Amino acid sequence: MKHLGVLAHSTGGAALCFLTFCEEGFHRTGRNEHPDVTMDYIAFGYSMPAWDAGDHASVRATLATSAQRLAQAGADFFVCPDNTAHMALEVPGPDLPLPGLHIAEVVADQAATERRARVGVLGTRYTMDGPLYPRALAARGIAAELPDADDRHLVNEIIFTELVNGVISDSSRQTYLRVIERLADRGCDAIALVCTEIPLLITPDVSPLPTLDSTRLLARAAYDVAVGERAMPDWRGGPA
Repeated sequence: MKHLGVLAHSTGGAALCFLTFCEEGFHRTGRNEHPDVTMDYIAFGYSMPAWDAGDHASVRATLATSAQRLAQAGADFFVCPDNTAHMALEVPGPDLPLPGLHIAEVVADQAATERRARVGVLGTRYTMDGPLYPRALAARGIAAELPDADDRHLVNEIIFTELVNGVISDSSRQTYLRVIERLADRGCDAIALVCTEIPLLITPDVSPLPTLDSTRLLARAAYDVAVGERAMPDWRGGPA
């Protein structure tokens, strides 16, 4: 079995990814066993000035420090349960010391498996305004649909004022559900939850569209790699 490194960049998403990976062992084997896993987390607040300045290279350097510490801890590969962070990981630079799974590729693969045609994208403003998901979905013949500007503002505000701080409110859930309903009206046949905290707020039983839960999809793909059911990744940062 391979040793997983979780390269964290936001609290709730990293915790959910870690928990899902560990619980996957019991779900698959009936035993409280799973491949080794190590997490490294440099608080994302230190990187917010760089995000706001569009200085992705500085964020990449911080993430690379975590990746180096994971390699030193014996990890064989990594996942980063933070969609926005992948914009920084894609900045050209020295290879990361570990290969990793790219979260947008994992989500887009699942969308293709489910034969989705038009996927709504909910995440931070950085992710919604960025190229990750339009590119990954388009490569599989799937259209990416974004909320309008006002809805993008609401989605992002709830992430940074509530979700990343562990606040889960019914009023915010209802706001998100209205955004999803509007995307459904525009022809979406699934919704990609591509801030890794959103699955804590929007669950499949309440969503008006089928959900693509980036956090849990990434964790389960990591488990597949760790137990040899999926090929070891070769991505070490840079464009996917």
